[in-house]
Amino acid sequence: MNSNTERNLASRFTVDHKLFGVTLALVFGGLLMVYSSSAALSADRYGSAEMIFLRQLAWVIFGMIGMWVMMRVDYHWLKHPAVLFPAISISLALLAAVLLVDKVQQTNRWFRWGPLSFQPSELAKIVLVIFLAYWIEKRGEKIDDLLQTVIPAVVLVGGAAGLILLERDLGTPLVIGLVAATLFFIAGMRYQYFLGLILAAIPFLYLMIFRVSYRRDRILAFLDPYADPLGVGFQTIQSMIAVGTGGVTGLGLMNGKQKLFFLPEPFTDFIFAVTAEETGLIGAGLVVVLFGIFLWRGWEASLNAPDDFGRYLAAGLTLMVIYQAFINMSVTLGMLPPKGFPLPFLSYGGSSMVFALMSAGILLNISRHGAWGRKLRTLESQA
Repeated sequence: MNSNTERNLASRFTVDHKLFGVTLALVFGGLLMVYSSSAALSADRYGSAEMIFLRQLAWVIFGMIGMWVMMRVDYHWLKHPAVLFPAISISLALLAAVLLVDKVQQTNRWFRWGPLSFQPSELAKIVLVIFLAYWIEKRGEKIDDLLQTVIPAVVLVGGAAGLILLERDLGTPLVIGLVAATLFFIAGMRYQYFLGLILAAIPFLYLMIFRVSYRRDRILAFLDPYADPLGVGFQTIQSMIAVGTGGVTGLGLMNGKQKLFFLPEPFTDFIFAVTAEETGLIGAGLVVVLFGIFLWRGWEASLNAPDDFGRYLAAGLTLMVIYQAFINMSVTLGMLPPKGFPLPFLSYGGSSMVFALMSAGILLNISRHGAWGRKLRTLESQA
């Protein structure tokens, strides 16, 4: 049986119901919390309590379409040069072009057309993971070749991360760096290289954090938010109040108080705080469990992938979601310095929702091929 026939059969094999179900649970739970956390602000800004919710619902529909397409199109096409390299070029061009648009809240991260917006860094994250999976598979046993493997990857990934950094966004480049380092670690790169990269990153991070005033202030606010409770410590304090107020069972949906013009952006970066306030430890814990299941099923998809490209791609996409979720929830709980980072599948945001769902679609695609491969091996062993 040739590879094309196998792929056609795999395309008709069942999806991972657990991964599919947990993705839907996070998305529809997120829709519920977006409505609850945004109704008052939406009524104040737009004269309609449903406006923000309806926008998010539209993005979810677009994202579901993208997820369905990614589930149906053979993931091997993603590494085809005619697809991958134009995608890389477009991503870099958009990251450069967005720096030229008018600033929004002192950042250059979005293209905006009326109520619509597009954040190029969300596209770049997926494209970079696809490239890393392709590159690591291509280099194979030469993963330790500094000149021909490591440096080209560092230049491309570092270049994209640098453009995102110019948008006054340090969190996304850090997540991209973590994913890249993890994938190279999984591929078996020498520990000496990791040590060298860490040592090289220390002075860079020092300059980016402690020599940039607003980032330094965030670190100080993290260490002692009550030193400036109405300034840089405000977000952290209001978030912890929301989490603490929820108790075990929460105040009930729509009954939270911190979202009422106290907690900044309650339906985006701090939606987990509203979730904890209104659904308590039970609801917040359920969100953590759902992300844990997502990690489990994504990792299973990676382990059972039929080839190295699928293995690294599944691992990278899974880690991209999990790292971002971990950072967002840690900031909400006061465990990390404040950072504007959406919670995947839950936070309001068009680009983040669409590309998170597309990532889930690619994972489901890889899982389907892996399931068919296991079935095929079982049939061959019984023959």
